[in-house]
Amino acid sequence: MQNMNPLDNIAMVLAQQAPGNNAVIGQILFFGLFFLAMWFLLIAPQRKKQKKHQEMIGALATGDEVVTTGGIHGVITNVKDDRFVVKIAENTKIEVGKGFISGVEKKS
Repeated sequence: MQNMNPLDNIAMVLAQQAPGNNAVIGQILFFGLFFLAMWFLLIAPQRKKQKKHQEMIGALATGDEVVTTGGIHGVITNVKDDRFVVKIAENTKIEVGKGFISGVEKKS
C-alpha cells in the first residue's frame, strides 16, 4: 500500500463527487463568506472596544473621577491589583473590580 498525503485523499473524494461538486464548493464558499461577514460585523468591533476599555483601565490612577457600570460616580483613592478603592461620599469608600469601571469623567 502506498503512502498518500491526506490532501490527496480529499482531492480524490472531491473528484469522485463530480456531479455535485459545484454544490459542495458553493456551500463551502457560502459558509466561509458568512463567517467572514460575522467576523467583520460582530467580532472585530467588539474586540476593538474591549481593547480600548482595557487601555482606559490601565491608565487609571489615584485622583481620577470615574463612573461604574452601576452608575456610581466617585474618585479613585487607591489602586490595587484587581480592584480600585473609590470614594463616593465623605467617609464612604467602596472597592470596585477593575472591569466594572465604565468610564472616566476627569483625569487627575
